[in-house]
Amino acid sequence: MGNHAPMTTPAETLEALLRQQHPAQNNPPAFDPAGTPAEPLPLFVTWFAEATEAGQPEPHTLSLATVDPDNSPDVRTVTLRGADERGWRVATRSDSRKGHHLAATPKAALGFYWPARARQIRIRGPVFPASPEESRADLHARSTGALAAALTGHQSAPLASLDELADASRAAWRTAEADPERDVPQWTVYVVAATEVEFWQNDPARRHRRLVYRRPSPSTPTWTKHLLWP
Repeated sequence: MGNHAPMTTPAETLEALLRQQHPAQNNPPAFDPAGTPAEPLPLFVTWFAEATEAGQPEPHTLSLATVDPDNSPDVRTVTLRGADERGWRVATRSDSRKGHHLAATPKAALGFYWPARARQIRIRGPVFPASPEESRADLHARSTGALAAALTGHQSAPLASLDELADASRAAWRTAEADPERDVPQWTVYVVAATEVEFWQNDPARRHRRLVYRRPSPSTPTWTKHLLWP
């Protein structure tokens, strides 16, 4: 019998792949926390623009973390719908899993990661729903496909078969194309009224720059800024 190479386990394969990974950018841009604005939103917009200019794919995608009624954490990738003095906005149906989570515990954390600039931003705070008018405007600013997906509904509910999904999706597309102003009452814009925003800049020597903005509550008009150890 010939010699055979030992079989590797999935965990061993993963470990070998992980050892091959390296930081996406070895010469990150300079970041001087001393020159940052008094509030986090202007710096967020600057970093977002720089990530876009650097060719970062889908810089508007982010991780949204919530907790369920049993206080178990959950996370998923969504898209940013905007940000202003109230906070950062995401959207979903109120009867989705994350909608139920936010109804039970109206708090969330957001995470942006932009390897093209070797940066990440972390945001957390209480959450409140925007007005029905704002939610309706957000829905109708989206694509026909997005409206069709919102009309399909049943997000995170058990699915009997892919055929069932295909039938429901085709029906929703027909409705969206025939009536692009169709309302979806469950569609809700949620505002994460940040009380903490952290800006993280990679450093090749592992002296990462971390600047955090904090305020006691969303109604507090002023922020404090602090550096954090890496």
